[in-house]
Amino acid sequence: MKLTKLFPIGVMLLALFMVGCTKEEALLSSQLSSVDQAGGIDSKANPKGGLNAVNLGVAGTFVILSQSGITDVPSSAVTGDVGSSPITGAAILLTCAEVTGTIYTVDAAGPLPCRVTNASKLTTAVSDMQTAYTDAAGRPNPKYLNLGAGNIGGLTLKPGLYKWTSAVSIPTDVVLKGSAKDIWIFQVAGTLDMSSAVKITLSGGAKAKNIFWQVSGAVTLGTTSHFEGVILGATGINMQTGASINGRLLAQTAVTLQMNTVNKP
Repeated sequence: MKLTKLFPIGVMLLALFMVGCTKEEALLSSQLSSVDQAGGIDSKANPKGGLNAVNLGVAGTFVILSQSGITDVPSSAVTGDVGSSPITGAAILLTCAEVTGTIYTVDAAGPLPCRVTNASKLTTAVSDMQTAYTDAAGRPNPKYLNLGAGNIGGLTLKPGLYKWTSAVSIPTDVVLKGSAKDIWIFQVAGTLDMSSAVKITLSGGAKAKNIFWQVSGAVTLGTTSHFEGVILGATGINMQTGASINGRLLAQTAVTLQMNTVNKP
């Protein structure tokens, strides 16, 4: 008789214990979702465990933004707004006919008749560009460290945070494969060099606006090459003859063009 009465109570206690364990496991799983494969917690991880995009602020309204000028060997074709600050507008050598967009300058110098003087907007844009660079460079716990010893030619790159403590070269074609919501952030401590006629191709719905290349050294895109993504350069960005990009050129020094195609993403 006593065993018969105790049996339902035991079943209830066991059920409560299992519910409690399930809740604890769910909480633990949620906490672990923000831990990357390097073993650390990424403060920039989104709720689904991926990366948040780099916030470009006002710099994101420009397809080309530099601090010390834009040189050009005509003719180039630029789609999107262009600007340079704090250097005078005379350092922007693109012509109005080459730009489908607005050319912003800090003073009355610069290409006519399309040039618009807006020093305050440019000051904010440059500040936001520098903040975005610092953000991208400071993302912790890379999923991939020194992949290919700096040579990423021929690879298919999944979304995530990549870091190199050296220069990076792209001697052969590269594919970035992921969805339209996926984020790539590449941290490059040295230079970034892309060989002539090499292409970056996007697959699976990946978007150039979600690809960020933070580069400490100079960036060189070889002749007739094609690049994808937003370049945040601490030094110069150099596009050689016939090279093209679907993305943005945001340089803390100069941008050099030579008969190039630059399209905003």
